[in-house]
Amino acid sequence: MVCSTPSPPPPPPPGVGSGDEKRERPAASPPPPGGRDRERGAPRTRIVERALALGFDAIGFAPALLGPEAGERLRAFLAAGHHGSMGWMADTADRRPQPRAMWAQARTAICLAVNYGPDFDPLESLARPDRATVSCYAQGRDYHDLVKGRLKQLAGFVAGKLGAQVKVFVDTAPVMEKPLAQAAGLGWQGKHTNLVSRALGSWTFLGEILTDIEIPPDAPETDHCGSCRACLDACPTDAFPAPYRLDARRCVSYLTIEHAGPVDEALRPKLGNRIYGCDDCLAACPWNKFARAHAEPAFAPRAALTAPRLADLATLDDAAFRAAFSGSPIKRIGRNRFVRNVLYAIGNSADPGLTPVAARLVDDPDPVVADAARWAAARLRR
Repeated sequence: MVCSTPSPPPPPPPGVGSGDEKRERPAASPPPPGGRDRERGAPRTRIVERALALGFDAIGFAPALLGPEAGERLRAFLAAGHHGSMGWMADTADRRPQPRAMWAQARTAICLAVNYGPDFDPLESLARPDRATVSCYAQGRDYHDLVKGRLKQLAGFVAGKLGAQVKVFVDTAPVMEKPLAQAAGLGWQGKHTNLVSRALGSWTFLGEILTDIEIPPDAPETDHCGSCRACLDACPTDAFPAPYRLDARRCVSYLTIEHAGPVDEALRPKLGNRIYGCDDCLAACPWNKFARAHAEPAFAPRAALTAPRLADLATLDDAAFRAAFSGSPIKRIGRNRFVRNVLYAIGNSADPGLTPVAARLVDDPDPVVADAARWAAARLRR
């Protein structure tokens, strides 16, 4: 998944390379079914063909089983409190590390990726402090709808043509997507804890289908980060206490999307004008030079979300917010959290012309919005 809530990251792998392998451009998508793949069984070949026809950009197969290190990493992540207020991670900790805890009959995980690589610089708007920066994945239609729709179509094919039982997952279920995707050969969890693909860089949405049939697995992907630390150095809030470790409590994506209360005053200036998510660590990844822009019309940015004016966003009431972000992943955080983020950005703008905008919200019925407005107005008056 995206710059939404991360899976607990892997530890640094022993003996990784220097990163020189980045010079070789890999294939941009799985090889056409045939030859070696056909030798591995007709069901696998038919699933690959159908997945690519449906618009998935990569597919891999893994046993519906993760090693014990997945659970160990999760427990360490939770014990350190790095999940912040995401209590649902702790609530599902016992079953999250093992797909078969979700469904005992599962034998194979069919792991799929959809490319959302932008055709523009996602960090360009950071230099425009009177405008908002929205993570590029959220500028178009909600990816959950598109990916889940395709997963259901593929699952229906697997069930109907192969007589298999299936279950579909995309982001919202307690499944450790990134470790499964790595086991299926789609990529590896980079130092920023997100999946990195040699063909698609850091710009992928993930989904899984669990099935009760045995399908020959792909070889797991190995780590290719080498000595690079570009993603770590790019983080505006120093959210990585070490490579492959993320403290979500400092992550801009967590703070602007998952965190419901006021943001720590020490972190507010570091948000800049980022009002929903953050692309900094993803955009910094050198493997993006092998990526390609997506060709999915649903992911095309809405004009209203391409560096929108902070002054306009701050005026949204609940009805206007819902109308403006219908069909967008932004809608799920609600008007109050959204306007809170906008006010932090206004406070960071250094634009005294936005002072009246913040001042109008100091008596907002929502106490968190009112607090953000007072902070922004006071900051602009300095």
